[in-house]
Amino acid sequence: MRQIRTFHKAATLLSFSRTAAELNYAQSSVTGQIKGLENALGVALFERLAGRRVRLTPAGVRLLPYAERLLLLADEARSATLGSVEPSGRLVIGTMESIATYRMPPLLELFHHRCPQLELVLRPGSGAEILDGLRQGALDLVLLIDTDIRHPGLESTVFGPEPLVAVVAPDHALAGRRSVTGARLRDVPILAPESGRGYRRLLQRELPGHTAPILESGTVESTKRWAAAGLGVGLLPEVAVADDIAAGALVALDWHPPSAVYTQLVRRRRTPLSREMRLFIDRVATLMAEENDRIAA
Repeated sequence: MRQIRTFHKAATLLSFSRTAAELNYAQSSVTGQIKGLENALGVALFERLAGRRVRLTPAGVRLLPYAERLLLLADEARSATLGSVEPSGRLVIGTMESIATYRMPPLLELFHHRCPQLELVLRPGSGAEILDGLRQGALDLVLLIDTDIRHPGLESTVFGPEPLVAVVAPDHALAGRRSVTGARLRDVPILAPESGRGYRRLLQRELPGHTAPILESGTVESTKRWAAAGLGVGLLPEVAVADDIAAGALVALDWHPPSAVYTQLVRRRRTPLSREMRLFIDRVATLMAEENDRIAA
């Protein structure tokens, strides 16, 4: 199992040196374990490239899903043997900054009190970054807001559309208009919180011929500050700006993109779910259903 665990980590990172660092092994130990597994199976699992890089051979690609299943089964066997009924271990969740800030706190609090032996690690990033991390095995699950609900090689659970709101500073020229059309926004700078394809694809679809820049701040807080400073129209999840609108720091425009973005949980296809993964998915689904009911009310 030690060799299988080392193989799995090296197969996801494609680097023996990074594998050694993450597993706290000497690099020679990683090389020796991989060589021992290759000798036992009678086949090469990695192709050594220039610059200490490696890639999986066809045999290594075939072994990887079995290694994932073996590791999950080993964890279940350990828990059953020890008689542990509490969820435990470590889940690494990739997520976007808007979800981490405005959706995750109640969930983290729930797991902290009810599942103290389970460590939840959040890894924020853009949509493309966290999906790549999931495919490479660096992440266990991903929480994502995107226009697409289908991702190659992955499986999505969609919780519903995520309402977006266009906001401006109270003294912005558009703030006093009773209604705003997409045509009126074509020459106004648009402020988006997340870099990546999701927002840009949505804006290109809804505002064809948009001539002003799309400014990607990288964070929700920066986008709100830019909008409050009058730099343009901020396009943000409603949950992220509700308090700012109520306080009068931002004004919501009477314009919503006709297309939707969706909050979704994404996992690797055909990868068995551990007890902890299933618990996390169930709790997220419950939380999102409660949030959707609250917004609808």
